[in-house]
Amino acid sequence: MAGEMKQVADLITANTIFCTKEVLTSDEAAKYMGVSKSYLYKLTMRQQIPHFKPMGKMCYFNRLELEKWLQSNRVATATEISDRAAAYCNKKGGAL
Repeated sequence: MAGEMKQVADLITANTIFCTKEVLTSDEAAKYMGVSKSYLYKLTMRQQIPHFKPMGKMCYFNRLELEKWLQSNRVATATEISDRAAAYCNKKGGAL
């Protein structure tokens, strides 16, 4: 019972640190984003994701930059597209 409580406490501590930590390692960033380390490595090699290499080897990631990157290229809903099309048509006098 005491061992289980310690495991739960350790998990809560790890998750709290993980969610509040500003700078993440590659392992942490991959886990945070829900991608494999190999895919994260591919993104860094292609310079498609913001990262830091202070000593030229290990990559570090700013959690807020990762969140911003993850939320880029938003895909509009069908309703939003329809509303934009209707607004465009109304602005142009109904003609396409």
